[in-house]
Amino acid sequence: MHAVGRISGIWRYPVKSMGGQRVSTAGVGKLGLHADRTWAVRDLEKNATTSAKRLAGLLLCTARYALPPPPEAGPGHAPEVLIGFPDGSEISSSDPEVHAALSSYLDRDVELRPLPPIEDRDQYRGQMASAADLHNYFGLDAGEPLPDLSMFPVKKLAELSRYITPVGSYVDAYPVHVITEQTLRTMTGLTPGSDFDVRRFRPTILVDAASTSGTSDHPETDWCGGTLHAPLAALKPLLPTVRCVMPSHAQPELRRDRQITRSIAAHTNHCLGVYGTVIRSGELREGDPLDFVPSDRSLLAATAGAGAMRVKRLLMKAGTTAITRGLKLQQN
Repeated sequence: MHAVGRISGIWRYPVKSMGGQRVSTAGVGKLGLHADRTWAVRDLEKNATTSAKRLAGLLLCTARYALPPPPEAGPGHAPEVLIGFPDGSEISSSDPEVHAALSSYLDRDVELRPLPPIEDRDQYRGQMASAADLHNYFGLDAGEPLPDLSMFPVKKLAELSRYITPVGSYVDAYPVHVITEQTLRTMTGLTPGSDFDVRRFRPTILVDAASTSGTSDHPETDWCGGTLHAPLAALKPLLPTVRCVMPSHAQPELRRDRQITRSIAAHTNHCLGVYGTVIRSGELREGDPLDFVPSDRSLLAATAGAGAMRVKRLLMKAGTTAITRGLKLQQN
């Protein structure tokens, strides 16, 4: 075990794809940060949960809880949230006019929906994305290659071929997203004129790893497969975060900048930050030191994993339709 940095920021997002709340401390468990994404906007025409990949205007809205979320906040228990619009107006999730207000702002028939109970699996389903949708999600022109997702476990890809989001959550793939300050500085240096502000990437936690992670330009990618230990909780970074078009969209105080998506595609193969899970429930606090324990994965396991990846690539090339929805894998 060795020190790799400290937590320099924690964010909770009450509504999927809307601006979140920076918090100094938060509980974490199997579903990620407590009370994260307990609401989402549902597209009534498509009868499915939607996001800023399709409706970029969502990112110009903000969301905050009316009161501190109670312990039971989560699937089937969404606390009251206050939504702020770009014109400065605000509306409560408890206001019967909230659906009309969102529909008018987005110029589309939508409703604000609470996170359904885990047993209500039908509410997590939706329509299959088209090829054009996928290129739009990733900010690519028609004919450009889509990201290689063979690093994702087959089980996760299968889950996301059946559901818009994992059952019990409104995240896109995994409950935790970690990014480092050093990665953001690296990308800023590679992309003159662009602002790699952390808010564009909507992490669960931001880590200051600059003084402890050697010469790596993207320290968090070195943590995949190991364990990050905070004093009161532990996270398992799993694999790089595949970025869609959302970081390029405008947000409050941040202009639209398509070059951000282009630069990530060119320099890091569409990935920035890492996905993860919580392996020891507890609490994260801004300023917490983080210690890293590498994976003890054997050579035999590593070899088997490489073989499995080759098999997955072949399967994905042979039948991408079955896992199409798994291609929109970024926290939003």
